[in-house]
Amino acid sequence: MANDSIDRVTVLGAGVLGGQIAWHSAFKGKRVVLYDPFPDALQRATVAQQMYERIYRGQLGARDADIEATRARLTATGDLAAAVADADLVIEAAPEVPEVKAEVYRAIAPLLPPSAIVATNSSTLLPRDFADLTGRPAQFCALHFANLIWALNVAEVMAHAGTSPATLTAVTRFAIEIGQVPIAVQKKRSGYVLNAWLKPLLTASLSVVVDGVATAEDVDRTFMIVNRGCTMGPFGTIDVIGMKTVYDVSAYWATVTGDARMQRNADYIKENFLDRGLQGMLGGQGFYTYPDPAYAAPDFLAVPGLAAVPELVARMLRK
Repeated sequence: MANDSIDRVTVLGAGVLGGQIAWHSAFKGKRVVLYDPFPDALQRATVAQQMYERIYRGQLGARDADIEATRARLTATGDLAAAVADADLVIEAAPEVPEVKAEVYRAIAPLLPPSAIVATNSSTLLPRDFADLTGRPAQFCALHFANLIWALNVAEVMAHAGTSPATLTAVTRFAIEIGQVPIAVQKKRSGYVLNAWLKPLLTASLSVVVDGVATAEDVDRTFMIVNRGCTMGPFGTIDVIGMKTVYDVSAYWATVTGDARMQRNADYIKENFLDRGLQGMLGGQGFYTYPDPAYAAPDFLAVPGLAAVPELVARMLRK
C-alpha cells in the first residue's frame, strides 16, 4: 500500500452489512474479496447482489457497464488465507459477538501482509478490546458503516490508544473514496455516534411492541409522521439491520448489564423471527414483507377513513 492508497479490500463476514460494504466498495472501484466460512452465507450474499443491482440502477443511475465492472472487481471465497493474502484493508464484519470477533482476529493475524490495515465494523464493541489480537495494533481502528450504505452514507472512524495517525489517514481517505461522510469519533464510547441514539430508539420501540402497547406499524407511523420525509421507522430499520444482529446486540448487552428489558426484547426477536427462519429485509420478511413493505406504500401515513374507527376502538379496548 503506497501513499495511503487502499485499492484491495477484504470484507470478513457476508452478512447483511458485510455484503453491502463489499458490493459498494467494488462499485466505487476497489478490488474486493468477500469472505465467509459458511457457504450458505456466501450464497445469500450472491443473491442479495441481484437486489443491489436493481437498487444501484434505480437510485444511483448505474449502467450495465457499471454493474458488470462491479461484479468483475468482486470475488467471494471461503478460504481465509487466500482472502487476506493481498489486502490493503481488511474490514471485519463478523457477528456482533465478542468471542466470534476475537477468533477472527486470532485466525487472520499470521496471514496478513505486513502493510495491511485492519478495521472492525463493530459499533457497540470497542477497537481497544481486539487491538492486540490483530498482531498490529498500530494498524487497527474501527470503521463502522450504516446499513443501506449507498444511501445512508456515514462511516464512523474510531481509534484506540495505539492506532497510528497513518492508519487513520488511510482509512478516512478510503471512506471518502467510496462516497462516505467520515464521522470522527473523538472519545472511546460504545455505540459510537450512530448507535448512541439508534440503539435506545430501537430498544424503546421494541419494548412498546413486546409489551403489547402498539403494533410495529403504528410505532413506525408515529415516528415517520413526526419526522416527515424519513423513509422508514424503527421497525423498518430493524428489518434492514437484520434480526440476527439485533438479537446478538440485545442479548449481549442484556448479559453485560443485567438489563431484563433488553433480554425480553432479545427473546421476542428469537421466538418470533429467528426461530421461524425470518431474517428481515435480506431474507424477504421481518416485521414487514419485502420487496414491497407496507411502510413504503403511498397511503401508509394517510388519515384513515371513518370505516377504520371500529377496528381502532376494538384495539384500544384490548387488555
